[in-house]
Amino acid sequence: MGWVVMSEHELHRLEVLAQVDDGRLTVDNAAELLALTCRQSVATDRLAEIFCLRNKHYVSKDLTLKYDHKRIRLEVNDLTRGLVGKHADTYEFPDGRFQNRHKGIALPCTIVDPQQQRVTHPAITDNKHLGAVLAHIKAEQDKAADNVEVRPESARDGYRKNGRRNKGWNSRADRKQNAERKASQDCDM
Repeated sequence: MGWVVMSEHELHRLEVLAQVDDGRLTVDNAAELLALTCRQSVATDRLAEIFCLRNKHYVSKDLTLKYDHKRIRLEVNDLTRGLVGKHADTYEFPDGRFQNRHKGIALPCTIVDPQQQRVTHPAITDNKHLGAVLAHIKAEQDKAADNVEVRPESARDGYRKNGRRNKGWNSRADRKQNAERKASQDCDM
């Protein structure tokens, strides 16, 4: 966060609003202190909305959005299903609360912090009873793997190996070697 520069008047206004938020002043008394008319005075429940950080964030197809290096997952309901590919409003209040809204309606969500996701020792020991099941599954997969014939891509076109190796096109060295072999076979007869 950066520095916030406030005048004496703005600082006084903030102190009065904080007193209203804490319940030490009523809204009418705060309006008198700030020289506001009745129309300008704000209810205490709206004060938090005035002093919160608001941003719009893109909702992905799995109903998640990113905010402040955290992933926020929206609960699935009729309203959130329609938000895929759109932007939702995020509100971060001064007291640390966090809220997502769309057209003024609060959306239920869970916040996931990637740095907090760690596997604990009790979670590992709870899953140890799966060892026998996993061994059985591996044995079944090994049985099935023995019966599978893996064929090369060229077998689709009807190619079959004949065991002979292609030495390339009739090169000069091949012709010379073939001629020598033929000559040696002719002499033996």
